[in-house]
Amino acid sequence: MIQRLLWHISDNGRLVLIAGLVAGLTLPGVASAMQPWLPQMVAALLTVTALRIGHRAALGALSDLRWGVGSVLALQMALPLLLFGLTWLAGVSGTPMALAMVLATAAPAISGAANLALLLRQDAGRMMQIFVLGTALFPLTVLPLFFLMPQLGDPQTILMSTLRLLAVIFVSTGLGFGLRAVLFPTPNEAQVKALDGLSVFAFSAIVVGLMAALNPALKADPIAVLYWAVLAFAISYGAQFATLTLLRASPLSAVAGPLAIGAGNRNIALFLVALPEQIIAPLMVFIGCWQLPMYLTPVFLRRLYVSDA
Repeated sequence: MIQRLLWHISDNGRLVLIAGLVAGLTLPGVASAMQPWLPQMVAALLTVTALRIGHRAALGALSDLRWGVGSVLALQMALPLLLFGLTWLAGVSGTPMALAMVLATAAPAISGAANLALLLRQDAGRMMQIFVLGTALFPLTVLPLFFLMPQLGDPQTILMSTLRLLAVIFVSTGLGFGLRAVLFPTPNEAQVKALDGLSVFAFSAIVVGLMAALNPALKADPIAVLYWAVLAFAISYGAQFATLTLLRASPLSAVAGPLAIGAGNRNIALFLVALPEQIIAPLMVFIGCWQLPMYLTPVFLRRLYVSDA
């Protein structure tokens, strides 16, 4: 019974993600109730994702660090610094829009990036490597922004937050890999499909809590929400399209898909622990809107990633 349900979820993964977005927008009470449990839900998602992928697919050779570190530095440090420079030259570097652009591109990939890779038929093991490496290097890649934008707050605070996140990542993924080794050392096709369904369900459930701030904002100022949503789609899809286009004809063509997914699906919520209240307030609606392009990537950008879509 449960296995058949998970198979059905796997077969309709994109629709399940859309259902999660709709639930987050139309069930504000449920979204508010789930919001305090987001850290635990993220940990559970990491465990389920690691269970689906397995340690053999997630662990790369040492040679991976050569392209991995360079890619992370380009996406998490060079890109936001470029955007900051452009906004500074335009005289708008202190605006909420500029801040959203810089922070969205400075953050590492979201914890559900491997789930997106699975849905888009990309290498989820490589995606897990990029996610872990990007999060590990995040305290270093973000430091230049704190020197250039002192309004962001205390670098030590965000360093401690990142270290806590890394601890959650290693414990959760370690648990998932251990369960995979014990329960599904050599999973058959039916088991893999059920695990796919479980990972999609976990990924879609989290978005309900992440959308908690968006429903009140839609009632108060729908035009402002539309503005932030357009910006979110432009950043996310622009980064994915540009990264995929540039890398497909490069020596990194084998990892172009995972890197593009990581480029456009970032964990901007990491910054919330360090930002002063006056900066957080206008960005909360953007963070809610930021979920839209990410969760709709398997729907709107499927043809970009999957040639036979």
